[in-house]
Amino acid sequence: MPLVRIESEEIKRYTASDELTDKRFHCWCIIYGAFMKTIERQADSDWRDGFLFVGDHLALDFVNTRPAPKGQPVELLTDFRTVLKWFQTAGVIDSESAARLVHLHRDSEKAHALATALSFREKLRRAVISVEHNTGVPPDMVKEVNRLMALHPVLHRLENDGQGAWSIKRWFRPDRPEDLLAPLAYAAAQLFTETDFTRIRKCANCVLHFRDTSKKANRRWCSMRLCGNRFKVAVYAAKRRAETE
Repeated sequence: MPLVRIESEEIKRYTASDELTDKRFHCWCIIYGAFMKTIERQADSDWRDGFLFVGDHLALDFVNTRPAPKGQPVELLTDFRTVLKWFQTAGVIDSESAARLVHLHRDSEKAHALATALSFREKLRRAVISVEHNTGVPPDMVKEVNRLMALHPVLHRLENDGQGAWSIKRWFRPDRPEDLLAPLAYAAAQLFTETDFTRIRKCANCVLHFRDTSKKANRRWCSMRLCGNRFKVAVYAAKRRAETE
């Protein structure tokens, strides 16, 4: 037998409604939590060997090697070996070239190449942001790209497709650590000469940059899995919280 009996029908109705609201909110929390776990698992597919490749362009993928997943910048290229791993994952060099660069050169050369690459990345980032703000490619970036392309030219060679057709293909075989700057400088030059500047954008929800290749030119997110779905879920969760308050 209950110690206290509620007599008022108004209080009874309020209590039942309140209980139903609590149950609905609790159910929503469970659904929301399960959905967020699904989103997190899906987001993992945007990572390849510890790197993000969502830029749809080598130059932008290189800029994105310093993301900010929790609001603070995280350096993904922590040493020369991780730089080689990134180049391999991007499909620029093979494992044989990576092994040769690791074992046949002094640590000072590799450290210098790493520092130069990271310095170029930050200059490239500033240039990309400048383009996104409709102020064009900075003159110092043009000078730096031309300097690097002169020092580290991208070579070409004649190739046959096996069916009688010949073509000229870009060919890259790094002999020194600093040769890795060749494809980066060339990619930057391509980005600024072959891409519609209005399609070079920063994600609406994070620090990553991308080239919009959509037909309607309306891409807003670095990735729907990384940011698009998260943003939609966050908006929906805020709306649900407001409704239950």
